[in-house]
Amino acid sequence: MTSKRTRDRLVQRLVDQGVSNRSVLDVVANTPRHIFLEEALSHRAYEDTSLPIGHGQTISQPYIVARMTEILLGAGGTLSRVLEIGTGCGYQTAVLAQLVERVYSVERIKPLQIQARERLRRLKLHNVDFRHADGGLGWPDEGAVFDGILSAAAPREIPARLYRQLAPNGVLVIPVGDDQQILTLVIRVGDTNEFKTQKLEPVRFVPLLSGVTR
Repeated sequence: MTSKRTRDRLVQRLVDQGVSNRSVLDVVANTPRHIFLEEALSHRAYEDTSLPIGHGQTISQPYIVARMTEILLGAGGTLSRVLEIGTGCGYQTAVLAQLVERVYSVERIKPLQIQARERLRRLKLHNVDFRHADGGLGWPDEGAVFDGILSAAAPREIPARLYRQLAPNGVLVIPVGDDQQILTLVIRVGDTNEFKTQKLEPVRFVPLLSGVTR
């Protein structure tokens, strides 16, 4: 289940689908995706598919994790501070934490956040700050800004707060839409209030919901 051959097959599938960032591919190859799943589903961990993690949420398809991470790294400069909207099981968080200086991860479902925190502790990834908060409001600290923002849930429209939390030349990668979702790249133009937006490809994510749950 966790053999090098199994993981290498997954990475080759990502390469075949167009993922080319070697650092991202190496991190995917070396991150034990099975620990982010319940035991009953762990045998499917290295399939290129999304899987349920409880609470109506899913662990993202490895291709989507790799693709979004590659876009974020490729469109931005030095990513010292990255905000993740939707910690979920913590898999995307773990991938980001191995590629950027510090990750700030927001999750609205408390039990998922607790589990993700423990998993990252097991992996000795200590450069992640967690908050139990409404992801549509971004990071809850007033004045917080980020070099990159990545969302693992889809709003109908991009929340205004996320625009405001982009640092100069900051990059936002987010699925947008309701029935039909499009992966979208937003780049802030310098320190202005102008933003370049590019629609990339159709995707399917859980919706970005407001509020928090215990």
